[in-house]
Amino acid sequence: MGNFLKGKVVFITGASSGIGEATAMLLHKEGCRVYAAARRIEKMEHLQAQGIRVIKMDVTHDDEMVAGVERIIKEQGKIDILVNNAGYGSYGAIEDVPLPEARRQFEVNIFGLARLAQLVLPHMRENHYGKIVNISSMGGKFCTPMGGWYHATKYALEGLSDCLRMETREFGIDVIIIEPGLIKSEWGDIAVDAMLKMSGRTAYSKLAQAEARMYKKSYADPKSSNPQVIAQVILKALTSKNPKTRYAAGYRAKTFLFFRKILSDKIFDKLMLLAVKQS
Repeated sequence: MGNFLKGKVVFITGASSGIGEATAMLLHKEGCRVYAAARRIEKMEHLQAQGIRVIKMDVTHDDEMVAGVERIIKEQGKIDILVNNAGYGSYGAIEDVPLPEARRQFEVNIFGLARLAQLVLPHMRENHYGKIVNISSMGGKFCTPMGGWYHATKYALEGLSDCLRMETREFGIDVIIIEPGLIKSEWGDIAVDAMLKMSGRTAYSKLAQAEARMYKKSYADPKSSNPQVIAQVILKALTSKNPKTRYAAGYRAKTFLFFRKILSDKIFDKLMLLAVKQS
């Protein structure tokens, strides 16, 4: 696998922790020339110490995205692989979440991702080679209460990626969706904090508090997967001659997606709400 990826130029967003960090480290070990981007550049000093190039980037700032891509092209002359990992979960009842926050959720999880694709695609088309890996979620196929805006972005990501895959196929570009399950990271704490802040004292407080308990219990489960599990799946996809369009991986991902596929909407709703209330 290392020979196949050696020398490939990789651009990863959201690389200061979790899946992005683990993927940057793994692909660097595989011989890639990795550029790791995140808002918190101080959190990537250990990556820089290993020889990974770091970029300060907020995916809601167009000038930073343009400058980041221009830097990579200037230094390397190409971008072979884009891993769109930057994202967060904005939780709270749909009624409670202010629209500016809902718009920010889309700016980070969808529009920033799409803008980076726009910026790298001309270079990939020129080389008739490229791989765009979009980090979705098992939550891009089913919903939980209090996650309406987050799930909306991940559902949108699934559709956007499907269209992009068909549009870019003739140019030798693969678009790959990764659907992680429960992963050990700071993501769960951020989602719970947002949920309680938005809906912990509203008409939805009972449901929000129950959901928060379920999330805390789920992310504290020792069976939840390490980010390295997803990094390995990304590596597998990148080294495949004919990669799948989707990879579901991590604790509970395949199980939840299976039940969502075979159950009706109303039965799934009932079981999900029951699980929340019993937390």
